[in-house]
Amino acid sequence: MKNIFIINGSHPFAHSGGKFNQTLFNRTIDYFKRSDKYVVRSVQVGDDYDAIEEVENFKWADLIVYHTPIWWFQLPFGFKKYIDTVFTEGHQNGIYTSDGRSRSNPEINYGTGGLMHGKKYILTTSWNAPKTAFTLENEFFDQRSVDNGVMFGFHKMNAFAGLTLLATHHFHDMEKNADVPLELNQYDSFLHNTMRE
Repeated sequence: MKNIFIINGSHPFAHSGGKFNQTLFNRTIDYFKRSDKYVVRSVQVGDDYDAIEEVENFKWADLIVYHTPIWWFQLPFGFKKYIDTVFTEGHQNGIYTSDGRSRSNPEINYGTGGLMHGKKYILTTSWNAPKTAFTLENEFFDQRSVDNGVMFGFHKMNAFAGLTLLATHHFHDMEKNADVPLELNQYDSFLHNTMRE
C-alpha cells in the first residue's frame, strides 16, 4: 500500500475562484481512492490547518501530489505561506535537518540536508498563458519550459527536502481558451500512465 498526500495549493482571491484546481484536487482524490493500493490524505491550503499535522502528512506520504495555479509567475500567497510554515515546522523534524553543509567546509554540499529521501512528488500547474508562450521563439518565456523556468525554484525546494520528482503536468490557456473536458481527460491519462510506471 502506498500513502498519497494531495495538496490543493489554490484558494479564492480576487477574480480567481479556484474552481479548476478544486476539480483537479477532487479528481485526484477519487482516482487514488478507487484502488485498494492507496491510502489518501489531503489538504486545501485555503482552509485551516495545523502545521505539526501537515509535517506528519509529509513524513507519512510515499507520494505527494501538488496542484497549484500560477499567479503572477509564482505560487498563490496562501500556498507559499503553507510551504513556509510547514517546512519550517519540519526543520529537524522529518522534512530537513539543515542545508547540508558543515562549518568546516561550508563551500560544498548545500542542499543535501533533506530527510525525505525515497519519497516522490507530482506537480500540476494551471496557467492563463498558452503553451506557445513557452515554446515559440520570441514569445514571453524565451523558450524556457515551465519546469526549467518559473517552477525551477519549486523543484529545487523539493530536492532540498530530499524529494524526487515523479512527473509534472501543466494546463495552459485556462482562462481564455480552456477546453476543460479535454484537459481533464488528458489529466486522467497522465495519472494512469504515471502511476503505472
